[in-house]
Amino acid sequence: MTALDSTTGTGGPAAPPRTTVPQRQERRYPPQRRQLTLLRLADVVSIFGALVAAAASTGLLWFEISPFSGVIGAVVVWWILFVIYYTVLVSFDENRMTVRDRLSLVVVNSLAVLVFGALVYVIIYTFFRGWPALIHLNFYTQDGRYGGPLSPLTQSGALHAVVGTLIELGIAMGIALPLGLVAAVFMNEVPGRYSRFIRIIVDAMTAMPDILAGLFIYSILVLTHTAGSGFAAACALGITALPIICRASDVVLRLMPAGLTEAAYALGAGQWRTVRLVTLPTVRSGLATAVILGAARAVGETAPVLLTTIASEFLTTNPFGKLNSLPLMAYTSVLEPQPVEQQRGFGAASLLLILVLVLFAIARWIGGRGPGQLSRGQQRRRAAASRRDAARYIRRARAATAVTESQESQ
Repeated sequence: MTALDSTTGTGGPAAPPRTTVPQRQERRYPPQRRQLTLLRLADVVSIFGALVAAAASTGLLWFEISPFSGVIGAVVVWWILFVIYYTVLVSFDENRMTVRDRLSLVVVNSLAVLVFGALVYVIIYTFFRGWPALIHLNFYTQDGRYGGPLSPLTQSGALHAVVGTLIELGIAMGIALPLGLVAAVFMNEVPGRYSRFIRIIVDAMTAMPDILAGLFIYSILVLTHTAGSGFAAACALGITALPIICRASDVVLRLMPAGLTEAAYALGAGQWRTVRLVTLPTVRSGLATAVILGAARAVGETAPVLLTTIASEFLTTNPFGKLNSLPLMAYTSVLEPQPVEQQRGFGAASLLLILVLVLFAIARWIGGRGPGQLSRGQQRRRAAASRRDAARYIRRARAATAVTESQESQ
């Protein structure tokens, strides 16, 4: 059968419908290319104009009209005027949503620059004040017995404080490391009311002021003895580092893929064997980062040390007697009126700052590797172990073949 023609009404194949395509009109203006960069010329001009206008307005209002004075107040007023002027300049060319986005962006970035500037200022100021002491070799090789508050910088040093800091840090990590890791593993492997209670306690200890740890050790150790000691200070530092290690390890263990433990249980491994051979090796780099962060937190604390130990000017390795440390030396030396002693205090603070920066750098280096990602040395050791296993299997196969051939020959 054939369909009727829609135009003539006669039989035959139906004609396809006609399509009308409108003619394109020629563009009067060439197409504008879209800017793919986040920072445009208009943004740079707006930021620069807002900075200049805010500086001029601050100089007029703060130093000429108002009765106020001071650099910190002027900086705060300058930042507030800068944000206002920048918002007004952006609103001339952008819509409301874009203005809100640019405003939040400039506030966040300016606060980040402020924090970074404060950090750089503290570091530069500390090293600048302590540089006269740091350039002398005796500052690293001598203790406090060779000089006094009026002696020159060529005498005396901070060796006793460095050794005391390392002793206290070692004892503190010996206390906090096993307790923190065991608590983190318990909270993840044994869920229940008790583990939730421990997590709440750990979170509360993370926000606890460090001086409370010093007061706790002072009440149970120092008051029962005649004087403070390095061991008491180490116990206080261990309490300070314990929640940091436990909380960071808990977060690392939570991020571990559940499929690995499920596969270990499916193969018949027990819980302790799974934790020891699967869980802990997988998150080894994260646990190392947590330990180093806890050590960096404890090594720079001054309030617990002030309450629990007595400074010693001599080099000693006895943790149960008088023991000095870098935070304690920096605090006591800076309070002295003599400029030489203040320079020694800032030198001790510089050494402490270097130690903390080294610990954080190690944490960043270890934490940069993901779970299961091996370093070059670990890859070489793993390849050598695989070659030894392959050689052992080949020897066993050859021995089995030789035994089989001897049996067949008999």
